[in-house]
Amino acid sequence: MHKIESKAKSSAKAAISGVSKKPQKRVRTSTSFRRPHTLSTPRRPTYARSLSTVVAPVQAAIDSYSIIKAPLATEAAMRKMETCNTLVFLCDVRANKHHIRAAVKELYGVESLKINTLVRPDGVKKAYVRLSAEQDAMDIAGKIGFI
Repeated sequence: MHKIESKAKSSAKAAISGVSKKPQKRVRTSTSFRRPHTLSTPRRPTYARSLSTVVAPVQAAIDSYSIIKAPLATEAAMRKMETCNTLVFLCDVRANKHHIRAAVKELYGVESLKINTLVRPDGVKKAYVRLSAEQDAMDIAGKIGFI
């Protein structure tokens, strides 16, 4: 019974006087105050940047039909067709310029002079395929059927 009484007395004393100590003053050695970095938010990308994070079946090889997804028929793409003799396509992200050149030759039968690529913020690759002077981009677009 003695242990219980002493425990009750110590808890009553702690309840009256308080258990927390008086806060100590911190000695500042610098003239400037640096705010501590406390908030760290997790990354939330709009699309998965690597193929390892995407749960999808692995393809052995990509063929021409999966390399070139669709021609792009925006106002800027039409202007490129008229002024620069350039076709614009949406492509697979894994395809490089050599793949795109071979796919355009196989699908549409045109020889490309130069290919520029970029990856849009939504994760789709866009390819600008500049055609040689003998071939007209507007004629090829008419054959493809998107004009």
